[in-house]
Amino acid sequence: MALGKDYAAQDCSLARALEVVGERWTLLIVRDAFYGVRRFSDFLAHLDIPRAVLSARLQALVDTGVLIKDGSDYVLTGMGKELWPVVHTLARWGEDHLHGGQCRVFVHAGCGARVGPDGRCPACDRPVPVDDLEMLPGPSGSRRSDPVSKVLREPHRLLAPIRA
Repeated sequence: MALGKDYAAQDCSLARALEVVGERWTLLIVRDAFYGVRRFSDFLAHLDIPRAVLSARLQALVDTGVLIKDGSDYVLTGMGKELWPVVHTLARWGEDHLHGGQCRVFVHAGCGARVGPDGRCPACDRPVPVDDLEMLPGPSGSRRSDPVSKVLREPHRLLAPIRA
């Protein structure tokens, strides 16, 4: 029996969400959009993803309203930005249980405090909105040599466009 390609028979909010972000590569594309990647060529270089797959995933994210296409840029919508807690929590889970260290550190740009695993600023005692986060390379950061990875080795405000 062949494995189905969707969750159409499921009556569940999680299943509906997985229809949008559950395919391989999709959450990594969304993650990179938070990091400031906006151009097809930059997604392609950073993710090392097949061109046809990237094209299909980007189009699906545009079709569902997670991204908009603005000229040659792909930009997160309000709906897309709401995925930040999911992306952040999954990354932290991976660091804690699968990787053995932090690849990226997130700080509250307003006060400079490291954001906790729950997305809160311990100094301000409040959740930090994604557009008020700065990303720093962590102790286990990537040493990949693609242009996007090189740019992301420097402190960078989330959502601020990068040009690799």
